[in-house]
Amino acid sequence: MLRMKLLPHTLCACLLALAVVVSAKDAPADALPATVKPWDQHYVDFEMGYLWKVGGSTELNYGMVPVMLTWRSPEVLGLDFANGSKVIVRNRLSLLGQWVETGPENHYFGLMGAPSIEWWNAAGTWSVYAGIGGGAGWLDSQGVAGGQGQDFTLNWFANAGIARAINETTQIRVGTMFQHLSNGGATDPNPGVNSLGVTIGLSWGF
Repeated sequence: MLRMKLLPHTLCACLLALAVVVSAKDAPADALPATVKPWDQHYVDFEMGYLWKVGGSTELNYGMVPVMLTWRSPEVLGLDFANGSKVIVRNRLSLLGQWVETGPENHYFGLMGAPSIEWWNAAGTWSVYAGIGGGAGWLDSQGVAGGQGQDFTLNWFANAGIARAINETTQIRVGTMFQHLSNGGATDPNPGVNSLGVTIGLSWGF
């Protein structure tokens, strides 16, 4: 049981260590080539993390491991600053697979959509990002008092973090994520759960 509880923490630590090593080895110079514009590219992000329960109407403890595969569009809206940096808004759509490491359920699969708001430095080598959105999915509810009341479950999330370019097309992402899961009042009681944690991932542009 102890080994199972340590697994997500160890996995995140290994990914973070790998990202630091890769970044130190392949980090770009002060500026990428002028032809490379991260805000003009599509991106596919692969991220995972760990979320701890921080609230909700359930009295049960929860710990969850989200794994997300995300598509981000090129810039939809943008604002350029005099120093060459800019703020952009992209579309974002994610497939979510989530292991319920602590709690009566076992897994959750869903879709999440949101705008991705990003500030980029003038060189296009790093950014600060944030987003708020939501979606829906299916959980293997267990009929346990205090657990989630049905399989169909809504999700709402907020995230923020930093992205750092490794090369012209690849980025490291480290951030925080808040998630709310509930069924929108379809059952009474509606034992929703709020969770907060960290995420880390890689992005590929094309």
